Amino acid sequence: MILVTGGAGFIGSNFVLDWLARSDEPVVNCDKLTYAGNLDNLSALADDARHRFVRADILDRGQVAALLRAHRPRAIVHFAAESHVDRSVVAPGDFVATNVTGTFSLLAEAHAYWSKLSGAEREAFRFLHISTDEVYGSLQPGAPPFTEESPYAPNSPYAATKAASDHLVRAWHQTYGLPAIITNCSNNYGPRQFPEKLIPLMIANALAGAALPVYGDGLQLRDWLYVGDHCAALRRVLEAGRPGETYAIGGNCEMTNIAVVLAICDVLAELAPKAGGYRAQVAHVADRPGHDRRYAIDSAKMRRKLGWSAAENFESGLRKTVQWYLGNQDWVANVQSGAYQAWIEQNYASREDQP
Repeated sequence: MILVTGGAGFIGSNFVLDWLARSDEPVVNCDKLTYAGNLDNLSALADDARHRFVRADILDRGQVAALLRAHRPRAIVHFAAESHVDRSVVAPGDFVATNVTGTFSLLAEAHAYWSKLSGAEREAFRFLHISTDEVYGSLQPGAPPFTEESPYAPNSPYAATKAASDHLVRAWHQTYGLPAIITNCSNNYGPRQFPEKLIPLMIANALAGAALPVYGDGLQLRDWLYVGDHCAALRRVLEAGRPGETYAIGGNCEMTNIAVVLAICDVLAELAPKAGGYRAQVAHVADRPGHDRRYAIDSAKMRRKLGWSAAENFESGLRKTVQWYLGNQDWVANVQSGAYQAWIEQNYASREDQP
């Protein structure tokens, strides 16, 4: 079996669902269930004996050690992280605790567990750490995309804590021999993403008749990766990736934020039409501090070494995403709790509309 951390969150839950749709290998799913961890994401597995959910905090080394002793996983797939840049600006300490100290705790217990394995079990074990392209900082217009060799230059507290976690994982491989692999992905989107991130926030606000807040001029460039493609890449890395290696995973789809928002408006106008459409709801607001201008990933190593490339283009992936949110309005309503609403008010209310 495999142990997944953060498996009730956006990418983690999609990975667990995808894993069990394609394999009978059981999953132990460990999640602290912070605001973005949602058991509704896993409702399809409620009666599936292959899936065991355990509410646990990776900062609690005793809990982690007990899970490893009890279930003896052949791999740990580490998604658990605080991941929203805006939140990291307001509360960086939470990001240091989970992303840095939490990853350290998990590595320490994984090493202790792996050290006691022998033979084929020890040889087969993998620690797969899922990270982000934001650790590389901001690309200049026209510059080549990030690769596995790009220097680290994080600009937000979120990116800095993910960079730190990457360095810890590398150190545990180099110093202690832990068979660890790092992946750095571009911006994910798709079903079950918490509606603080750009695409689900725009869908939810558009349907509610609310403003669609776009930071600054909206010309920030991102490489968009459909979450199903990301899950396929991670399965492949777990299957054939080499310990000590890093793999960059991107969607080969650079788009500006404003282009993404307008594309969402147009898909909604087709699938959920209303008089006047949705574009009039777009509102430019003050940019956030340290907002990186451009990210892009070169996935050539994934294609060359592991035979993976993204199957979805942005148009097909966005249509699937909008259709999922339109068909799962109860899910959206359930996650938009009072705590979530307070966060949205805190983040956006202080930003004056920009021309």
